[in-house]
Amino acid sequence: MILTGKKIAVLMGGPGSEREVSLASGKAVHKALLDLNLDAIPFDVTSTEFILPPDIDLAFNVIHGTFGEDGQLQDALENRSIPYTGAGSASSKLAIHKSRAKERFIAAGVPTARSETVALTPGCIPDLTITAPLVIKPPLEGSSVGIQIVKSQDGVAPALLKAAEKYPEVLVEEFISGKELTVAILDDVPLPVVQIIPPDGVYDMASKYPWLSGAKGSEYLCPADLDLETTIAVQAAALAAHRSLGVEIYSRVDVLLDPQNRPFVLEVNTIPGMTETSLLPKAAAAAGIPFPQLCQNIAELSLQLRA
Repeated sequence: MILTGKKIAVLMGGPGSEREVSLASGKAVHKALLDLNLDAIPFDVTSTEFILPPDIDLAFNVIHGTFGEDGQLQDALENRSIPYTGAGSASSKLAIHKSRAKERFIAAGVPTARSETVALTPGCIPDLTITAPLVIKPPLEGSSVGIQIVKSQDGVAPALLKAAEKYPEVLVEEFISGKELTVAILDDVPLPVVQIIPPDGVYDMASKYPWLSGAKGSEYLCPADLDLETTIAVQAAALAAHRSLGVEIYSRVDVLLDPQNRPFVLEVNTIPGMTETSLLPKAAAAAGIPFPQLCQNIAELSLQLRA
């Protein structure tokens, strides 16, 4: 094992809105590495100004969203010559920005929903070419933070006004009705498809992480209830999206499957959840990769890439 004798810092927490989820991911990864008898320490990143202990051989990054998933942390670690897990700084910056990622999807022929990027001004309602039903997404948030699903046209203006209170621009997508799916990619190989069944039809923060809010959680099918042809099409779309952004090591690609069994890629998550209920570990387990082995694979592949 190339990790033997290496000192690994599990970076968790972070200053963003997904801090609590990241802490849970970090604790799970840290335990898994200890179970492998590796020299791993937990490290709570509470601000962008952080100082790691000396002699760290690898930073295992499980900071979701702001700072950990947007390239800032990657830049900081590269400047200190510290190898880290997962996507690099350039691919992280691209994947986290929903509008820029969309441009890459379209250029690469990845199937994705029709969309437009709209600049916002507080108190003003911009004109849209897309009509309801539609989805309004902040370009630089993760885990469904700030997302609004608008089913009728009279709800569009209030939703845009609400978004303008916090965001200078949003991505507006046509609403695709269908099955919620996600595909983990590990070392350029798609894992079994996971089907998500939210309790009220909306896969939001509450249904993703019920232990944070006490809400009813989603159900998951892994492998998803799909025929072989559809499974292959969904995995191919996910892998094409992963490759179009140049993401290294691993990711998790969210996909919608419409009633005609056509996949539409939503986004690529470069630091997916690593909690006990997270989807990447579920997919890995279905592929015969237990959680400690998954963490080991990610660490080893990253160290080989960046050491």
